[in-house]
This record gives sequence, structure tokens and C-alpha cells, in this order.
Amino acid sequence: MELATARVNRPRDAYPWRLLATALSFVLFGVGSLCLRVLVFPLLACLPGGVERHQRRARRTIGWLFWRFIRFMRASGVLTYEVVGAERLGRPGQLIIANHPSLIDVVFLIGLARNANCVVKQSLFDNPFTRGPVREAGYIGNDGSMQMLETASATLRQGQPLIIFPEGTRTPPGQAPAFHRGAAAIALRGAKIITPVTISVRPSTLTKHEPWYRIPHRRVHFRLHAGSDIDPASFAALGPAPVASRRLNDYLHQYFIKELAEDERSTARPAP
Repeated sequence: MELATARVNRPRDAYPWRLLATALSFVLFGVGSLCLRVLVFPLLACLPGGVERHQRRARRTIGWLFWRFIRFMRASGVLTYEVVGAERLGRPGQLIIANHPSLIDVVFLIGLARNANCVVKQSLFDNPFTRGPVREAGYIGNDGSMQMLETASATLRQGQPLIIFPEGTRTPPGQAPAFHRGAAAIALRGAKIITPVTISVRPSTLTKHEPWYRIPHRRVHFRLHAGSDIDPASFAALGPAPVASRRLNDYLHQYFIKELAEDERSTARPAP
């Protein structure tokens, strides 16, 4: 898997073409989602196996297509990317925790960890373009309920990898991520390991409430870095569940703030 491309920083780098390519990307994503729902998944349902096996097939199919989508955007000049530590994503019982600066963060992560389950926005189950894929893959809707926490924890205890964004929504540019404690609670209830993935986007794009056509004046560069594993048992030993959850959430929050700040400094540092 090719995981790195060169940065491109020319001013107004092919702006008209990138605007067209971005529109094509959104059309491709929507049409592809509908094709999955009406063509691909009905065919996969004809293959032998129960519900769990069908969900695994659906996740691998979605992950494979998501990575092809990322590569299409790269080839068409919409973005460049680099990924560090991708080979450590997707292990049994692994909780992958990531910050959420852009709309396509989840596309990157599902494309990299193709066997993973994922906690997604509840609204995706009502969207005609996305409800087919998220239901067929058995993804978990984030409705904020205790049942959601238990379902996510059970997923990890069953040995499935799980992707979650503790912010719950995209954080506006220039603001530090604010983590909800749900991800920490899920980790303490079911994760074997926690792997933090920091995501940076330069310049920012597809942020919250930002329309798709408001693209930056140069090509976007995504960087995803899978950090060192965290043992949830070391936090579970710190006290009762609410105390352990709070301490783990505080640790993760500080970790991401530190790593993102270091990434910002590295980007701003002039080349030797």
C-alpha cells in the first residue's frame, strides 16, 4: 500500500482544476454509495455465511473502496497525504482514537483499517447516500446513549477493532480538540489496546459548516500518525470506573494537544 506522497505548496495550485476535481469526488462518493446499496451488497448477501461474516465482507469492501477513493483524490490533484504507522492499525480488540479536523478523516481510517468497526454520526443512518453502507457494515450510531457505549464495548470484547472520534464532531481550525469521556469509558470496558492517531490537515479544508466548494488556494496535505499503544488496564487500576475514565480522557486530551502542537511547529519550521 502506498502511504506517502510529496507535498505540493505552489500558490493557487491548479485552483480551477482542483475545484472541478473536488466536485467530481463528491459525485463519485455519492454514486458509489448508492451502487453499494443497490448492487454490491445484495450480491454479497447471496454468499454463504451469517450476519457477522456478511458484516466483515461489507467492511472490507467499504475499506477497499474508501482507499481507492483517497487515491483518486490524490491522482486528480485534490490532496496529498502521508501515513505513519498504518501497519499497526486494525488489530483485534484495538480502539483507534483520532481527532477530527476534516470531513474525510473517517474515509482515511476505514481505508487503512479495513476490518474495523466504527462509531459514526447517527444522522448517517438517515442519509440516503450513506445509510446502506453503514447498516450493512454494522457500524455503531453515536446517539449518546448507554446502549451505544455497551455496544461499542462489546464489539471490542469480541475482538473487533473499533474507530472512534472522541470530539464527536469536527473541531474548527485553530481550536484545541475537546474530548467527550465516552471514548475513555468504552476503552476501559472493552479495549485490549488503545492506539491514538493524530490527523493534521494543511491547509484546513472540509471543516464543520464549510461547503465543499470553498477549497483552499493550494493543494491540501493530510498527515496521519499512529502513536504508541496505550494499555487501558494501567488506567483501570487507578480507581473506580468514573475516576479511571476521567484520568484516561485527560491523558488522551493532553496527548493530542501536545502531538498536534508539535506537528504544527514542525510544519512551520523552515527547511534547512
